[in-house]
Amino acid sequence: MTTELVVNVKNQVQHALAEVEKRSITNVFFVACGGSSAIMYPSKYVIDREAKNLDAHLYSANEFIHRNHSKLGSNSLVILCSHSGTTPETVEAAKFARSKGALAVSLTNEEGSPLAQASDVVLKYEWGPEANAFTTNYSVLYQLVFGVLNVVENNEKAKLVEQSLENLQTVYEKAKSKFHDRAVGFGQQYKDEKIIYTMASGANYGVAYSFAICILMEMQWVHSHAIHAGEYFHGPFEIIDEETPFIILLGLDETRALEERALEFSQRYGKKLIVLDAKEFDLTGVAEEVKGYIAPLVLNNVLRSYADQLAEARNHPLSTRRYMWKVEY
Repeated sequence: MTTELVVNVKNQVQHALAEVEKRSITNVFFVACGGSSAIMYPSKYVIDREAKNLDAHLYSANEFIHRNHSKLGSNSLVILCSHSGTTPETVEAAKFARSKGALAVSLTNEEGSPLAQASDVVLKYEWGPEANAFTTNYSVLYQLVFGVLNVVENNEKAKLVEQSLENLQTVYEKAKSKFHDRAVGFGQQYKDEKIIYTMASGANYGVAYSFAICILMEMQWVHSHAIHAGEYFHGPFEIIDEETPFIILLGLDETRALEERALEFSQRYGKKLIVLDAKEFDLTGVAEEVKGYIAPLVLNNVLRSYADQLAEARNHPLSTRRYMWKVEY
């Protein structure tokens, strides 16, 4: 792990943390849209679990502006993300954050993008099949968040997380290999479904949310909804039957009991259940203390192979759009 890109990512994160050290940060706002917002759910969970004093908030970019949170100000760190760096709402959110005196740190794949120009600090992540897991968006965001916890509150898990992320590529490869046949089977079995629900809780909920709104709805035009496992028994479980497909994620964090309860009920009344259990992953190289935080990253990576197989079986490329980037909205 001595490649130029890895070193560059570490240097970028250290630069961002140096800017954080200049402030008296008391709260963190995670701001983005769509899939870029979904990757922030695990990081909010991290701060909720690990921080002694820091508050964490997560908002869709446009609501962040219109809600105009009363705590947003010079003691705020606003972390934004847009893959292209051109998402209008997120660009405006960065400008809004800075107008309130907040420190705006943005993640993007495009260094010279409008979002980059609108932010105080920019972290460029890598993307695509050739990118090492350490340099991708989830990993860079975790390095930043655990670094902030260390700088602001002396949390000691930052080094453990960095070391674990350095081994993440191997974990990804093992998991994708293990689940490859199941991913292919998923594509073949569910290619004609009109609706597929997703369900998870805790640090994993963002993965279920992303798969529902970005993969199934946006990229495959399949009806979906991300159901929180804790809310399952307060309405959504009425929809389960032998004909309704559910993707159910089981992680390793403190909310796993919620996911297990939802799965047990679903197994009683449902038949079309796709279960991804993080206990099946070989997490060699990941520190025991942070496995619950790393699990959603692996779940997301494995689910991407499920998405690829579904798209291939349906002859509907993930790049296909009906409205996005094609009409005014």
